[in-house]
Parts: sequence; C-alpha cells; structure tokens
Amino acid sequence: MKAVALHALVLSTLLTPAVAGPPRLDAPPSESRGVSAAARAAAATGIRFGPCPAAEKLPAPVECGTVRVPLDYAHPEGTRIPLTVSRVKASGPAADRQGALVYNPGGPGASSTYFPLAAGLPAWRRIAAAYDLVGYAPRGVGRSAPVSCQDPADRVTGPTLAPTHPSDVFKKERIARATTYARGCARRTGAALRHYHSLNNARDLEVLRAALGERRLTYMGASYGTYFGALYATLFPHRVRRMVFDAPVNPSPRQIWYVDNLDQSLAFERRWADFRGWAAKHDRVYGLGTSAAAVGERYEKVRVELAATPAGGRVGPGQLHRAMLQALYDDRFWPARAGALGAYLQGDPQPLIAQAAPAGPARSGEAATGDPGNATAVYTAVECNDAPWPEDFALWDRDNTRLARRAPFETWDNVWANLPCAYWQAPRQRPLDVRTGPGVLPPVLILAAERDAAAPYEGALELQRRLAGAALVTEADAGSHGIGGGANACVNAYLERYLLTGAVPGAKAGVTAGAEAGADAGSDSEEVTGAARGTEGTPVRRASCAPHPEPDPVSLERQAEVRAPSDLPGRGITAGLGAGR
Repeated sequence: MKAVALHALVLSTLLTPAVAGPPRLDAPPSESRGVSAAARAAAATGIRFGPCPAAEKLPAPVECGTVRVPLDYAHPEGTRIPLTVSRVKASGPAADRQGALVYNPGGPGASSTYFPLAAGLPAWRRIAAAYDLVGYAPRGVGRSAPVSCQDPADRVTGPTLAPTHPSDVFKKERIARATTYARGCARRTGAALRHYHSLNNARDLEVLRAALGERRLTYMGASYGTYFGALYATLFPHRVRRMVFDAPVNPSPRQIWYVDNLDQSLAFERRWADFRGWAAKHDRVYGLGTSAAAVGERYEKVRVELAATPAGGRVGPGQLHRAMLQALYDDRFWPARAGALGAYLQGDPQPLIAQAAPAGPARSGEAATGDPGNATAVYTAVECNDAPWPEDFALWDRDNTRLARRAPFETWDNVWANLPCAYWQAPRQRPLDVRTGPGVLPPVLILAAERDAAAPYEGALELQRRLAGAALVTEADAGSHGIGGGANACVNAYLERYLLTGAVPGAKAGVTAGAEAGADAGSDSEEVTGAARGTEGTPVRRASCAPHPEPDPVSLERQAEVRAPSDLPGRGITAGLGAGR
C-alpha cells in the first residue's frame, strides 16, 4: 500500500491537534534584514581554508575553515557562532568548474564535513571534477556551537528494554526521562536554545553561500536536509542555482513534526516486512525461517532472550531494535543483521554484540566534540523548536496505542525519541508554508525510493506539488533512505545529468537549471504528464527507475570480506538520532 493511502486510512483517526504550549514565533522583518547583513559580511570575509583539525579526522586534500553566523538573525550584530566547513576543490580544468556543491545529510544533528571524501567514489567523480564538494556542520553540531542536553555520564547506553506494547509503569518512567532531558537542554544550552531550528538552518545556508563566493547556491540535501533546503528555496528563490532533494520529508506545515513521525512509524512496519520477506527467501543461509512470519517469530525469540540475559551484558532488546532499525534505512545492512540473528540463535552472540552494542562517538559531529549525545541533542532541539507538539501525554498515548496495533515495530520507540518535545521549555516556531509558484525557481530535482520508511514517499509527492516545476525521479519498489550516489545507476545518471547540465526529466529542450547541454540518463521510463498538471498548469515531470538489486545473502564466513556501508551519500544512513537518552 502506498504512503498516500496509508496516510488517508490512519491519520484521519490518529491526528490530534497540538495543545497550546510555549509561544510560537513568526519571523519578523528584522530577521530578513539580519540575513542580508550577515551574508554581506560573509561575502566580504570569505572562508580561510587550511588543514583540517585533528578532531575532524579528515585527510588531505580535504581542507577546513569556518564561517561565522548570527546566533539570532534579529540581532546580527550580537553573538556570532562558528560553523565548521570542509572542502575538496574541483578536480577538473578551471574552465569547467561550475562552483561549489554544498551537501547536508539530514538528521537533524548530522554533519557533512566528510562529504568531500565522496570525490573518490565512482558515482561522484564527474561531479567532483566540475564542483568543489563542500560539507559543513550545521549550528549545534560538532564544533559548530554544540548543543548539549545531558552530561555524557548520564547517557543511557544499555542494555535497555524496548517493549512493543509498554506498560503504564514503563510509560511513566519514559515520561520522567523525557522531562529530565528537556530540562537538561534548557539548563545546559541556556537562552541560546531557542535559536536552534530549521529556519535558522536555512538562513545559515544563505550566509554559507555568500561566504563561498557563490552568486547562487547549488545544494543537495538528504532526509531532513531536504526540509531546510525547501525552506531556503521558499525564502531565497532568487539565490537558487540547482537543488537536489534526496529522500524528502513531507514539508506540509501540518506534518511538522508530530504527524510526520506518525507516518514514519507506519512506513517502518512495511519496511520491516520487506526485510523479513527477504530473510525468508534466504533461509538456507540464515536459518531464520521460510516465511516472513517465521522470521518475525525468531526475532521475537531473540528479543525475549535478550530481555532475560543481555548479550555480553551490553545488548538488550533496545540495542537489538536500534540495530534492526538502522538496517531498515539501508538494505545493504540486511546480510549482516540476518547473519547476526542466525548466529545468535545457533549459540554465537558475538556478531550481534559487534553490530548492536553501544559504542563511542561515531558520527563526525560527535567525534569532533567527544560528546556521544550531541547528535541527539541537536535532533531534539530542532524538532522541538520547529513547531507545536501535543503537551498532554494522554494524546500521544491515544494516538500511538492505536497506531501500534497496526505498526508495532517502530511506533513506541519513535515516541520515546520525540517525547521531550511534550515538555519543551523554549518558544516554538510557526512552520513556514513551503511553496513556490511557476517560474520562481529554476527546475529542481527530487529523488525518492518508493518504499522508503524514514521519509515516506508521500513526502516526495507533496514537495513536488509545492515547488512548481520540480522533477521527481522515483526508484520503484525500493526502500533505501537516500538514493543519490548509491546503488542505482539509473538514479545516478539523472543526478549527474542534472548537476552537470541542469537538465531534468521531461523538460523541453532549453528548460534547464542552467544553459549547459544535456545527456541521456537512461531511465526505465520518463514522462511529462500533460493531463496531470501542477500549480497553475505547470507540467508534472516524473521519471521512474527500476529498483537496484536486492542484497546478496552473505554467510558469516564471508561477512568480514564485505565492506560495510559508509556515511557517504547513497552509501549509508542517518538513523537513530533520537536514541540513547
């Protein structure tokens, strides 16, 4: 069932209006003036690039620098905070250079300072020849004025429980934990906490554009990075050169963020079924059963045993669930996870311990600060600040109890990740109505996997409706989260053609985001629907790619030889940022 159908069936009964909470803030004109002032200052100063600090763990030829942005755009002359920026210069001839390509992987709470390393990947080499590849740590992330919500010593690392249908006692414990966490954010980050939100992330992107010396912005965002990219396109359409939205979240104001999370929980149930069906097809390798139901039963057996006796004293049901959730973001994790489950059931817990046990700071932003909770703190601050949330737990309880009857895999884990927003002490923003009319933007490119659970497909359709003239490339019947630069050659051809030439699927000759010549993308199907029209008659441009091959089953003996997915675009994920409180 497609995401739009699921939305209609479930949210009509689950959606509850948020109750009144901290005041909502609308952006005053002074903030627009503050952005202009900050961008002018950044353009004059530029960024002084040099060797990267050791904390970033980035090898040459990656260079690092800093751009300073106002903490509060209503007062640009006040406190300014540093954002860490990384870069690899375009490898091609200077005459062919097209400028800087800025990338954000989402989160909220993820850094893209590693992005320049993508220059060495085959899918990015032609792009890296034409563009400087630029990554950065958004405000709050890593060394970019980091947000903190708890002492690292207080962070829960495991083993933990993860009941599918939690008891009242368990719920009360998680309410207390969420309340404490929200208070910790206010106490440790102070008055600055209110300024960590998506609108300011979009404004920071405008200042970064100016600091890089770019007249217009070329940007690629994945997951949450598509949301503040869409905010940027709405706020600064005249500054857009080319934009790629990979695995877009639904930007509708009514979705941000409570309803988006309900949609996500429902979509993960379908993706969980996909994994179980795949594992069942390879029962000879993994021994998990010959049907999706049988695989589910064996998974529940592992959960029960871990609740009684955590593996290695470190892996309980909570850590198992986190590891499995990660696999549902990217199917290249499937062989490793299935192998670990099979080994555990055969009496060998070591592969599961290796994959699921809590570790130290893993993300680039967390490694830079040494705070393993930094990404979670930023995630919480941004999502809680961005919009109103229900403040009565009874509403969360009602909506998610109903949802968990149909989607038990992720529903309550998603609640616990976001529950601090019910007890948030900072003012809320009013979500911006993302929307551009015909001819306002150059053509932009949307990439989406049809069975993506973290960003359900309806979000891609909604974003295309809101950005007039946008083109959508769908990887049919696939579900990895973030597909640009990944395993699908058809998708990558569209991405490369767009970034190098500005051409989008279905556009007439000359209708591009730039004036360069086009190239074949090799899609399975491409269309401009003359009957289906967008805003004010704008053609709906869409193309479809066949799914990338399912992952090959890999026995435990061969797993050590297989390179695990990395955090580079199309080769990894941004998952589990709300875990570990």
